[in-house]
Amino acid sequence: MARYIFITGGVVSSLGKGLASAAVGALLQARGYSVRLRKLDPYLNVDPGTMSPFEHGEVFVTDDGAETDLDLGHYERFTGVAARNTDSVSSGRIYSTVLEKERRGDYLGKTIQVIPHVTDQIKEFLDVGGDEVDFMLCEIGGTVGDIEGLPFFEAIRQYANDKPRGQCIFMHLTLLPYIAASGELKTKPTQHSVKELRSIGIAPDVLVCRSEGPIPKKEREKLALFCNVRPDSVIAAQDLKTIYEVPLAYHREGLDTAVLNAFGMGSTEPDLSRWEDVYDRIFNAEGEVNIAIVGKYTQLEDAYKSVKEALIHGGMANRVKVNVDWVDSEVFDTTDAAPHLEGYHAILVPGGFGERGTEGKIKAAQFCRERKVPYMGICLGMQLAVIEAARNVAKLADAGSEEFDHEAGEKRFTPVVYHLKEWVQGNHTVKRKSDDDKGGTLRLGAYTAHLAEGSKVAEIYGTTEIEERHRHRYEVDTKFRQQLEDVGLQFSGMSPDGSLPEIVEWKDHPWFIGVQYHPELKSKPFEPHPLFASFVKAAIENSRLV
Repeated sequence: MARYIFITGGVVSSLGKGLASAAVGALLQARGYSVRLRKLDPYLNVDPGTMSPFEHGEVFVTDDGAETDLDLGHYERFTGVAARNTDSVSSGRIYSTVLEKERRGDYLGKTIQVIPHVTDQIKEFLDVGGDEVDFMLCEIGGTVGDIEGLPFFEAIRQYANDKPRGQCIFMHLTLLPYIAASGELKTKPTQHSVKELRSIGIAPDVLVCRSEGPIPKKEREKLALFCNVRPDSVIAAQDLKTIYEVPLAYHREGLDTAVLNAFGMGSTEPDLSRWEDVYDRIFNAEGEVNIAIVGKYTQLEDAYKSVKEALIHGGMANRVKVNVDWVDSEVFDTTDAAPHLEGYHAILVPGGFGERGTEGKIKAAQFCRERKVPYMGICLGMQLAVIEAARNVAKLADAGSEEFDHEAGEKRFTPVVYHLKEWVQGNHTVKRKSDDDKGGTLRLGAYTAHLAEGSKVAEIYGTTEIEERHRHRYEVDTKFRQQLEDVGLQFSGMSPDGSLPEIVEWKDHPWFIGVQYHPELKSKPFEPHPLFASFVKAAIENSRLV
């Protein structure tokens, strides 16, 4: 039976609960324990799938097709444990399940209430997989005091009481603001946050305090006294240069020891060689490359969180520092792209939805094709590279996508990219209509692709069969395949039945690859994705020519 660690936050949001959870998981793994991490989000959306990236950052997709919070990306990157549909839940999903049960008559005519019906449903969610691992780490989204989070706090309070003593602990993450004018580190916000937590029946066992610098002994003792925790359970979480230093920094502060002590468990020295190697590759890089991410959500870096991290991993694989610049594709929608893209050693066009900024991305693909600059197109980035090839090389001047023009019946353009209405998933056929609900109706999760013998991608992967995660509802139309391959754009990866293009590449280009799936979702610092490792290597080679 798993031991449970509940991670809560206070004072302000965006303190790094997800990173803290992931780091604790990594440290417990380093001591030989098995872990699983999950996220409980208080928002009323069923999942983040229909949210704008500006609202919530990227959507992280699991192998089994769940659209989840970006924190699950941190969990996977730090622990290597593949997330599942059962590792992410929101208030919307909980309430939907409760209401479905009420409609079926499962509650036998009872009045449905937050307590016990909603809290019981949350506890059912927490129980899933509890017999599979040594530790289950559960992060509660939002901050203590948020009205929408109250059912979750009540549920974990009940859950801890239901379990044998010592099977659940609470870790609370807060902020210690530094007042420069007075030169003081203030503990009062943390005291009030813990007071709020205790008022709903939860007492933290471990206190993790974000701060710009070290926490003096006096402030540690004050926090321990007023927040009723042991002094060695007050952990400083200082600002760091990279998130991949977090496990080592937390270990130096004694967080993993404090967690095990809270469970009354002895501790052995962890094997941190994996993280020491990651640290060495970051801080002892032997060069650097400049890579541009050309997108339309560039004002919020979290919109492309996994892409940026995968590029950093690719840098680690090659022992170089990757300098990432964010380039807004709308800036050159109607002008020349060259002044904005010259000087970069490689260019990546990530996924996205909608027409805004697409002409700029098409120009980025054209720039890379003509200038022989390494190019990676992901999802929409692949589709736009195909449209660019169709327009400018295959002479289909009116090539476009059904996603951007809904008047295809009037033949205003040639739909090289079409709305996917049917595909095979496992042993059954999935069917979709253009007017279906938006949430959860994309082609989601892990699918197999077959790679062409002798292609660049087959060389990169070292195999001709791969499995990658997808999230899209539009596809490149294979009826244009021969026309495009005749001008040099190879369809080097296809679905097992040969109906859906998965990868395209230019044969006469040093490194120009577009993929329909999202390889960034499976990259890890200690296991960089082969496509990103190869892409960064191509950028290094190009840097020697620039």
